[in-house]
Amino acid sequence: MSGSSAVSGAAPCRFAHYFVICGIDTETGLEPDELAALYQWLEADRQGRDPDTAATGENFEQSPLKRTFKSKVLARYPENVEWNPFDQDAVNMLCMPKGLSFRTQADRREPQFHSFIITKEDGSRTYGFVHTFYEEVTSPQICSAMQTLYQMHNAEHASANPPSSSSSSSSSSMDSLTSSLDEADPPTSSSSSSSSRGAGGYDSSRDTLYVSKALCLITPMPFMHACRRFLSQLHRAVTATTAPPLPLESYVHNILYEVPLPALGRSLKFHGVYEPIVCQRPGPGELPLADFPLAEVFNLLGVENLVQVFTCTLLEMQILLYSQDYQRLMTVAEGITTLLFPFQWQHVYVPILPASLLHFLDAPVPYLMGLQSKEGTDRSKLELPQEANLCFVDIDNHYIELPEDFPQFPNKTEFIQELSEVLLSFGISANAGAPPRTRTSPGSTPSTPGRERKVVALRQLEDDGRNGNLAGEELAVLELLQGNATLERLQALTKRTGVTVARVDALRAGVKGQVTEGQGGQTAAEDEELRNAKLNVQLREVFASRFTTMFADYEAFVIQSAPDLESWLTNREQMHNFDKASFLSDQPEPYLPFLSHFIETQMFATFIDNKIMSQWEEKEPQLRVFDARIEKARLYNVRAPNLRSSSYQRCSILKESAQSIEQRLMKIDHTAIHPHLLDMKIGQGKYEQGFFPKLQADVLNTGPTNNKWSHRTATAQRRKDRHRQQTEHLTLDNDLKEQVEGCVVLQNSMAFWEWDNASPPPIKPPKKSASASCLKYMQEARSLGKNLRQPKLSDLSPAVIAQTNWKFVEGLLKECRMKTKRMLVEKMGREAVELGHGEANITGLEENTLIASLCDLLERIWSHGLQVKQGKSALWSHLLHCQAREEKLEQQQAESPVSHVPERRKSDSYIAMPSLRVSLIQDMRRIQSMSEIKTDVGRARAWIRLSLEKKLLSQHLKQLLSRQALTKKLYKRYAFLRCEEEKEQFLFHLLSLNAVDYFCFTSVFTTIMIPYRVVIIPIKKLSNAMTTSNPWVCVSGELGDSGIMQIPKNVLEMTFDCQNLGKLTTVQLGHDNAGLLAKWLVDCVMVRNEITGHTYRFPCGRWLGKGVDDGSLERVLIGELVVPSGEEDSGKGCRTPPPQHSPSQTRRISITSLSGRGYKPNSAQIQEAIGEAVNNIIKHFHKPEKERGSLTVLLCGENSLVSALEQFFHHGFKSARLFQKTVFVWDFVEKAVAYMESADQMGDLQETAEPLGMTCQSLCHYVNAINSTPRNIGKDGKFQLLVCLGARDRLLPQWLPLLVECPVILRMYEDTALLRDRTTVNALIGVLETLHDFPITLEASLVKGIDL
Repeated sequence: MSGSSAVSGAAPCRFAHYFVICGIDTETGLEPDELAALYQWLEADRQGRDPDTAATGENFEQSPLKRTFKSKVLARYPENVEWNPFDQDAVNMLCMPKGLSFRTQADRREPQFHSFIITKEDGSRTYGFVHTFYEEVTSPQICSAMQTLYQMHNAEHASANPPSSSSSSSSSSMDSLTSSLDEADPPTSSSSSSSSRGAGGYDSSRDTLYVSKALCLITPMPFMHACRRFLSQLHRAVTATTAPPLPLESYVHNILYEVPLPALGRSLKFHGVYEPIVCQRPGPGELPLADFPLAEVFNLLGVENLVQVFTCTLLEMQILLYSQDYQRLMTVAEGITTLLFPFQWQHVYVPILPASLLHFLDAPVPYLMGLQSKEGTDRSKLELPQEANLCFVDIDNHYIELPEDFPQFPNKTEFIQELSEVLLSFGISANAGAPPRTRTSPGSTPSTPGRERKVVALRQLEDDGRNGNLAGEELAVLELLQGNATLERLQALTKRTGVTVARVDALRAGVKGQVTEGQGGQTAAEDEELRNAKLNVQLREVFASRFTTMFADYEAFVIQSAPDLESWLTNREQMHNFDKASFLSDQPEPYLPFLSHFIETQMFATFIDNKIMSQWEEKEPQLRVFDARIEKARLYNVRAPNLRSSSYQRCSILKESAQSIEQRLMKIDHTAIHPHLLDMKIGQGKYEQGFFPKLQADVLNTGPTNNKWSHRTATAQRRKDRHRQQTEHLTLDNDLKEQVEGCVVLQNSMAFWEWDNASPPPIKPPKKSASASCLKYMQEARSLGKNLRQPKLSDLSPAVIAQTNWKFVEGLLKECRMKTKRMLVEKMGREAVELGHGEANITGLEENTLIASLCDLLERIWSHGLQVKQGKSALWSHLLHCQAREEKLEQQQAESPVSHVPERRKSDSYIAMPSLRVSLIQDMRRIQSMSEIKTDVGRARAWIRLSLEKKLLSQHLKQLLSRQALTKKLYKRYAFLRCEEEKEQFLFHLLSLNAVDYFCFTSVFTTIMIPYRVVIIPIKKLSNAMTTSNPWVCVSGELGDSGIMQIPKNVLEMTFDCQNLGKLTTVQLGHDNAGLLAKWLVDCVMVRNEITGHTYRFPCGRWLGKGVDDGSLERVLIGELVVPSGEEDSGKGCRTPPPQHSPSQTRRISITSLSGRGYKPNSAQIQEAIGEAVNNIIKHFHKPEKERGSLTVLLCGENSLVSALEQFFHHGFKSARLFQKTVFVWDFVEKAVAYMESADQMGDLQETAEPLGMTCQSLCHYVNAINSTPRNIGKDGKFQLLVCLGARDRLLPQWLPLLVECPVILRMYEDTALLRDRTTVNALIGVLETLHDFPITLEASLVKGIDL
């Protein structure tokens, strides 16, 4: 082909790549739509009917005019473009998603416009714009075939149906999804005769038959308005009474070969059949091109709904758009994705989902798809495979269904307010969706509510007087005026002031085919377009400025760790690219719920990847624009703290963004070559009104060779394209090889399409083109994690569908591996910090986000390949089936327990604590009894959280999936849960989560009632039995306390119900000292949460009783979480370090020197212990508030501040006296205070400096308050209390010098004591003063009854 080189050379900057005509092929006649048949076959199988009877495609129940017939690509020009190979199946399917439709003269036959998009494997997009109209059928064969079908239909109906049944009785979900909006006439009863018009019949002797035909332009960029106007003018030329000025070939040739893409930041005018058409392209610093009218999207959904759908899209949920109108689906989908700037949707994107691809709704990945609804179909009839994570958008009814509990967009209210103001400034009301708008005729642009609706009737358009055919002179004058900059400015000025330059306006109005109604009343298509373009850009700027504000300093948190691109690509999966924890800690609190989810998405990861790669490669265009904006904001705003505040910042560049567009559209930069006569043979291009002619392929398949701009593509551009193609071919070949092998494997084993009852479907050999794969698994490192990008619309044999599902299974397993690994790494990172290694890198918020995304993954896995959907949560539905079977079994064999888990070996820590039964059903019942949770999705999530906290998630799911008969009944053969090997690996990944401790159930459901069991373990077996007093206990946790509960006499165990206490921190244990035997020696108290099974041990090891030990009748015990000893060996070596607890018996005894033989630390160890204790408290306050854990443990537990200070005070203390009572540190404090008080009365302290006197008073005041408390705490308890209060009120460092100065010290301490060493005491004061920067708060259980 001689001209092919010119074609290919120019293609990258050609406005349009292909012109395509689709319609009926008169050679082959009427063929039922194969794809619809395939879908019926799949549907029949799903419903358990015999697929073969359903697959004939002859659906006699539907009247022939309503059936789907196969359309064909009748012609395309040129044959092929080198870098945009023509995908015939996809184009045919998307030009006519419902196949051909027939009409008679009695039906409505307005032309329709819609657009579509084809996304290639590499993520690049091609746009299609389609004008569909009806053309009279002239072929007698087709008319008689239709007549015959009608006769068969009527005969079938008369015999099969009693007269009462309705003519559209088929109610399968296939029908509701695939039948079209063509069903304008209501179903009438079949009893009426076939000839009556009411039945919508067809009689060739009386009726004229029309069939749909589509004209389509395929372009590299979405110039929607321009293409719409070009196609509608082309159609008008066919229907007009007089022939168009030139043969149609001239116009098609012109737009294919002579109209260039506008250059960046320039506008372009080219000529249609009757009127010039203008389009413009944003400059390099502006937002990328988006030509779909956002005003319409806001009108259809309403501002609030749109912002909610936008948020779901950002969080990569599954978005399903639903409308009768293909163009609406496309407008909303494109509208939402253009608003994502600077981010890009990374997953399956099919704005128009053809009926034959409905099994794609089963995809267990995020998607954005559009589904055409049938007129009058109820949403409830629509069976969607999974809804736990679905955002359903019913466009025509202006309503949306949102997933449960997803975070709101930051500053949502102010954001909606700002958007509403922009809309109002253009006269569009910002309420919920506007009423459905009226259909407009092809020539007029869609009318916009808020302006007067003007529907230009078709005959007005056909009236040639208005079609822009002005005398050449007038045209020249107008061209001159339009090209004159001064006049342009003058005109713009007069327009703003409301004056009309009548002559120019009249000229312009004449050219545009517009009627001027009085002064300034014209509504040019151009005006409408300009208005749309300005509104579009202003709305998009508002969205973009939100991201500029939120991510103003994202660059600071990007981790650049690789030396070069090669090594970065190789290790991409192992690397952390973004410091998420630091980024979040820098954000305002209200933003966190949204941001913590958003930075986990694929679109954010890709954005950061692009940022890192920009060191080595050219910057991705959207990133370049975004970075430039941040840079500009910085210049204006030298990173003032206000950027970090959560106060709302409005977009400041609305005016200038609209101006640049206005300037381009008002002053045209380039004009393309006019259409001209081509070198055609005489007699070609004959005009016949109402019929689109067969165009001459020889002139349309080659472009001009001498065109000045066809060589504009420099050689460098060609080299670049060639290079890109080579790399693409390489990856495609590898993938093809893989796919072909995949299909062969499938043929051998039929592994994923083994029908349980039916015979295997025929397997077609895979096609040889890259379109063989229905979905392409993205394997390049660059698109890592996008997994499944785009469905291919070509080969839909069952084998390919099976393979698609196999790719899904692989993708799900990979995602599970990544998620569990991430959860482990993050969690262990934090625990390493608690052990003193490195820095923390996970926040409670982030942990919650990770768990939520695990819940979402499990829901997607459980909804993959479901046979029949029940309820919104597939996982909960499976659990309910399992529960029903279990309960049946339980009734049958009431005596045997459900799960025979060997009872755990009882270790010391489990004395008298009965073991908790492990039961999947028991856990379900717990969740079912929680009235706080109202939905199935919520119950499933709560159950996952509970199982994770109990470290039983993997075990429970294994038990659930071990019931194979049930799994077989619920799932198709190809489902993830029926792939044995993958299922095993998946359970193994989940098992790895047992290596760390989660509190994801306890910390989320804070208001539920929880049963607790308390067991008191005495040291001497008889100790409790011999106690005559009345014991009591009070359990406290991070969320509250149980209040004081009396323990029945001589009972060591009790249970109580109480609102969730969170992680348990302290137990107060005491008795009333009644009776003769009122002494009690307690080893420890055990408390267990009966729902989660968490058991806490509170060590005591001391007496409670007057006149024994330190005379305490109540003690505050600090708890530790117990590790069940018999637990499966699931990586226990790396489990969480135990939290600190109340000091052990040995420490207590050695301190009080009851035996004197206990362990005594030396002075260096004591000083180290104090430093460590203070450090731990400081670290505690440096953690984010939600993860701090218990401060009580750090103040009073083992290795705490109190225990370290006790050691300090005990060093060199003369405590044990021969034949005398033991002396305690508290005795020293009391004596010191008594001395100070007596000295004060004698006036000795008057001479001391004023502050010292105040300090002295405060110490006496605190000690007396502690002594006069109604609580019966012992001497060690009182010392503990004094230290805690002193630390809280920042008085400890002031009290120490007083105690050291006091003469009592000489009597009670040896010379070597640390307390008598001035340098050591001064060092201690310095260390304690570091705590003054932190707000220490004390748990209520510690300070109860103290009146200061």
